[in-house]
Amino acid sequence: MEEIKKATRESYGEALLELGKENENVVVLDADLSTATKTNMFAKEFPNRFFDMGIAEANMMGTAAGLATCGKIPFASTFAVFAAGRSYDQIRCSIAYPKLNVKICATHSGVTVGEDGATHQMLEDISIMRTMPNMIVMSTSDDAETKWAVKEISKIDGPVYLRLARMKTSKIYDTNQKFEIGKGIQIGEGTDATVFATGVTVEKALIAKEELKEKGIDIRVVDIHTIKPIDKELIIKCARETKKLISIEDHSIIGGLGSAISEVLTEEYPTKLVRLGIHDTFGKSGKAEKLMEHFRITEKEIIYKVEKEFHI
Repeated sequence: MEEIKKATRESYGEALLELGKENENVVVLDADLSTATKTNMFAKEFPNRFFDMGIAEANMMGTAAGLATCGKIPFASTFAVFAAGRSYDQIRCSIAYPKLNVKICATHSGVTVGEDGATHQMLEDISIMRTMPNMIVMSTSDDAETKWAVKEISKIDGPVYLRLARMKTSKIYDTNQKFEIGKGIQIGEGTDATVFATGVTVEKALIAKEELKEKGIDIRVVDIHTIKPIDKELIIKCARETKKLISIEDHSIIGGLGSAISEVLTEEYPTKLVRLGIHDTFGKSGKAEKLMEHFRITEKEIIYKVEKEFHI
């Protein structure tokens, strides 16, 4: 990892601008938050293809659905709490049910929203969206992966939920990295443990990997950027090849990444999975890093769980 910190919401804004130059059918909708979601970059360059819907998120999703029926490729953006929460019914009935070509790009997800507090910290969106038929669910970890995802989902004919973060994270991948929707990325060949991570927690998992290596413990990290459809083949492979399985996410452990992995293991290769994430509670107001420490979604917690297993 390189120490170039950047939030995936920023990468989204930059990728959206480039995509707009390449495809005139791309249109962008926002709900009075374009400075925060970074869709203002697109708005400045393509004002006739940008629609600020005001503080009316449900209406924004309905409008996006309508634009999709006319052959446009709408990217609808707002904070995750408003996208998945306030607009649930419109997404379900107007986008997912008719399988319309709408890309829901939700920023400011998880407790790493920080000082905005519990009301704005969306910890349930992966759970909500992955249970919705026809919906692809993604959560990206760095600049390169996010820019790939934005362009790639524009080529898919159908609804997508892309989860983005406010907190800045390090560069993980270079521009030569190959990504594929529905396929996780394995980093390392360690057999002592596998750490499945998504979004901002991938960086934490990689830090833990390096620190454990110094102690003679070799783990692998798996970046699950596509939570639905999930990479069953890679999950089973890691379960067979490693001694311990851990998942970590900036999301509730109920219905999120850990649950999705557990479902695969239960049916295909029954084994224990230690789930790190938010335990059936709302968030709190505070600095992003402090909140990650409070909810134990850190490299320290990964190291503790791995070392405890091996009694070191």
